[in-house]
Amino acid sequence: MSVKIRLSRYGAKKQPTYRIVVAEERSKRDGRIVEKIGHYDPRTEPPTVVMNEERTKYWLGVGARPTDALGPILKRAGISDKFVKMHTARKSKSAKAEEEKKPAA
Repeated sequence: MSVKIRLSRYGAKKQPTYRIVVAEERSKRDGRIVEKIGHYDPRTEPPTVVMNEERTKYWLGVGARPTDALGPILKRAGISDKFVKMHTARKSKSAKAEEEKKPAA
């Protein structure tokens, strides 16, 4: 079963706050989680990101993939850009183009 690092929404109506969680791919957005690794508040200026960096790197290392929405948040939190690009769920068009340009070794 595939595991993803994603946002789980909390907070009142029109006042979103998110938890950064590790969950199975098939579970609902706010459903069963494997582990809570941080939280994100987009309503503050600048947006607040609190994350357990050690656990995040562990989950990325064992194959958990961050969602597209979480990629920029991980970069802002200081997780290596290269590490995030290597493990993102979907690759951007520019990343696909770069892979095609590289000759097969």
